[in-house]
This record gives sequence, C-alpha cells and structure tokens, in this order.
Amino acid sequence: MSVRAIIADDHPLFRSALLQAIQSVLGGKILQAANFQDTCELLNENPEVELVFLDLNMPGNQGLTGLSFLRNAYPGVLVIMVSAVEDTSTICRAMDFGASGYIPKSASLEHIAQAVRQVLEGEIWLPHSMENDLPSQERSKDREFSAKLDKLTPHQFRVLTLLADGLLNKQIAYELKVQETTIKQHVSAILRKLELINRTQAGVVFKQVMGESTE
Repeated sequence: MSVRAIIADDHPLFRSALLQAIQSVLGGKILQAANFQDTCELLNENPEVELVFLDLNMPGNQGLTGLSFLRNAYPGVLVIMVSAVEDTSTICRAMDFGASGYIPKSASLEHIAQAVRQVLEGEIWLPHSMENDLPSQERSKDREFSAKLDKLTPHQFRVLTLLADGLLNKQIAYELKVQETTIKQHVSAILRKLELINRTQAGVVFKQVMGESTE
C-alpha cells in the first residue's frame, strides 16, 4: 500500500485525531513523525508521498523555516500547516511561503476532512473565520523573499538556517560534514541570490521574515 501522507506533529493525541479525520478521505498509508528530522527522512524513504501535515512549532522546526525547507527540497509535495496559533498574520505568511492550507488545532474533524479534500483538488484551504485584510505591502515583502528562497538549493537553504542560528563557517562545515571552502561558496551564492550584503544581514532577515511563533 503506497504512502499518501505524513503527519508531522509532536503531540500524540493530536496526531491520532488528525489521522482519524483524514484516513477516510485519503486512503492509502499515512505515516507519523514527532520531529522535523524524522519527517524529512520519511519523505526521502517514501517519494510517493503527496501531502505533509506540518506542525508550525515542533522539534526541529520553528515558525515557517520547516515549511520553506519542504517547499524547496520537495516541490512536488503539498504542505498543510497545523497549529494552535490562529492569528491572521501568521496564517497569511504561511500561505505566502507556499502552504496549501492552514488547519487550526481547534478545527473540527469535519473541517479537517474538508480541508484535505479541497487541497487535493488543487485549491487552498483556510479557516472560515480568517480575515484577509493584511497590509498589502507586508504580504508582498514576504512573497518577494519567498521567491528568492526558492532559488536556493536544499544545501544552500540548510546552510542559511545554520547561519541564522549564529554558527560560523567552520561550525557549519563540521555540522554538514563538508569542507569549510564549500560553505564559503554556499554563503556567497546565498548572498547573491537573496540580494543581501553579508552573512549577518542574511541571518537577521531570515529570522525576521520566517518568524518563530509559539504554541
């Protein structure tokens, strides 16, 4: 039986509730992951996966970083964000960074099933109560940065996340098990593609735009 989806959330009870809601809609096998690293490993092992339900803040993922990484590394996989965070700004930014839907953890099983059907039909699903009146300037800024991030390779995106965490080139090279000269090349390419001046600016902008909401 082929794997259709991955539920990536560190709360076992919510994973069970989500599984119950989507099993009848999806069919096929649905895998579960409690952290972001396991999610990526499951995606590598199961290239037929169509859909990932990604917790906004789970171990290994903070804010929109995980979403951007998945959209960059697995462009054929649809990502639906799930979170207890329900503010309009976070939801809109998630959509600007490529999410196919945003399911609040307060949503009913019926609404979750509806969201899955809608996303599989190629549509976007958002909470009914959401307001679409964010300042256009803020949203266009996020879309512009998201478009630049799409130009990065998966390796470059990983280097950027570590750079944003304050790691030096030598530390990043150790973490990724490559030569420091390779990291320097990646950093140069990152700055060029993001149209930024230096690594400090890249780290600051990345953290500002991605955000780190809490649940």
